[in-house]
Amino acid sequence: MSVTLPGPNPRICVIGAGPSGITACKNLLEAGLRNVVIYEKGGEVGGNWVFDEDTGHSSVFETTHTISSKTLSCFEDFPMPAHYPDYPHHSQLKEYFQSYARHFGLLPHVRFRSEVTRAEPHEGRWKVVLGDGSVEAFDYLMVANGHHSDPRMPEYPGRFDGTFLHSHDYKRAEPFRGQRLLVIGAGNSACDVAVATSRVAARTDLSMRRGCYVLPKYLRGRPLDTLTQGSLDRGPLLRLRRRPLLRRVIQRQFRRRLYRLQGPNEAYGLQEPQHLPFDEHPTINSEILLAIRHGQIRPKPGVRSLDGPTVHFVDGSSAQYETIIACTGFRLSFPFFDKSLIDFGDDKPSLYLKLFHPEHRGLLFIGLFQPQGCIWPLSDYQSRLAARYIKGQWTPPGDLRAAIEREQRSHDSDFARTPRHATEVDYHVFRMRLRSELAGRRAF
Repeated sequence: MSVTLPGPNPRICVIGAGPSGITACKNLLEAGLRNVVIYEKGGEVGGNWVFDEDTGHSSVFETTHTISSKTLSCFEDFPMPAHYPDYPHHSQLKEYFQSYARHFGLLPHVRFRSEVTRAEPHEGRWKVVLGDGSVEAFDYLMVANGHHSDPRMPEYPGRFDGTFLHSHDYKRAEPFRGQRLLVIGAGNSACDVAVATSRVAARTDLSMRRGCYVLPKYLRGRPLDTLTQGSLDRGPLLRLRRRPLLRRVIQRQFRRRLYRLQGPNEAYGLQEPQHLPFDEHPTINSEILLAIRHGQIRPKPGVRSLDGPTVHFVDGSSAQYETIIACTGFRLSFPFFDKSLIDFGDDKPSLYLKLFHPEHRGLLFIGLFQPQGCIWPLSDYQSRLAARYIKGQWTPPGDLRAAIEREQRSHDSDFARTPRHATEVDYHVFRMRLRSELAGRRAF
């Protein structure tokens, strides 16, 4: 994998002006790489954090707040305003990202209302086709369009006569006022939708195929993620987290303490998890357990089949609904790539540090991972490394495929083998690896 520059001033395309796209551009500019264009199909900076009533656009819900605290969600060189709450609302996040873009002079590089419809290698460069039919050529292509745009819809035997939609098309609770509603899923989106709709629906049920850990946003009066930040950033404890047996000991201790604080799942009518904490992405919501105990939300097991307005569950029970909202995640999808070129499917993306492609020297991915924490600070580190690579100041491993295989076999990446966790990383360990590479120490 060569690092020879195509010229003294390479032309770089960034797809997407969401959080990962703007930090990519910012780091390129700071490295002296000025020939940068960001294509953004929307009209504003912010990506999914720009609330949009259009159901065809993937955006946050009306009630969305962050699930990671502002302390660990901000870019390290651009803190969030002091007056922001611990868990900012989406409108505040939108303003934060737009302030970031203004502060670092990124807006002149953004082409709004410009959708990339096709991208492919061409004569040693990247040919990019836009929605208006125009064609541009670039030396590097940085993909930062996120991974929440292609809904994964569940399939069940039978037919449902009511409205069956994905959370991709859910924006607010009001349209479901007075309805009998079933929410499918166990993740953060499912719990957010269930809590919001339970305030207006005649009935809200929440169907989970398997048990999950529901964690509160606060412990001891502090945001949950800030309780461990200082200790987990220290080298000895990071190394301990990477040792599988000791990691299991820590997880079991965490589960015992969690159950002492709020009780086991069965106390809320939920299934007990069959995995240890943090082997799967945790659900962080301080309201869902309260809503269940207040009778506002009724837990249900997995769906077995559909029959007109009736949903049959795997425990033999059934109920009638007018609407089903499936909060069942998204596929990794890049509609501008031919599948013969790039198609990760449901597997772990074959990328070094979730960033470098083993075959295409000029193709880089920013933010194509799901940390147990916030993406944006890690996208910032990825972007710094990408900028050094383009400048010829960092060299990837000689055998990149072997390095990718070692990374994918690493114990601290051993999350549940499900499509949802194909891009999962341990926030603190992944951050350490990116910092190590930036310091000149090989991660794998």
